[in-house]
Amino acid sequence: MKEQEIGYISNYFKNIKVAIIELTKGSLETGDTVHFKGNTTDFKVTVDSMQIEHEQVEKVKKNDSLGLKVSEKVRKSDKVFKVID
Repeated sequence: MKEQEIGYISNYFKNIKVAIIELTKGSLETGDTVHFKGNTTDFKVTVDSMQIEHEQVEKVKKNDSLGLKVSEKVRKSDKVFKVID
């Protein structure tokens, strides 16, 4: 499976398990699979829902900052990849 780097983690709220992603290239839609990779981070999740400024969105694009619920801990500066089938 191919992967495209699309952004990085700028913040993480551990009490609600939400990662803040800065999208530096490409786009992301509900249903896409993302891969989080860092020094101690390495897992994938399917995007169920995303938010921008507490508003539910179906699609995000380059330069957007979004919130995404994650299953594991992520760290600032971890890289975010979109899995391409």
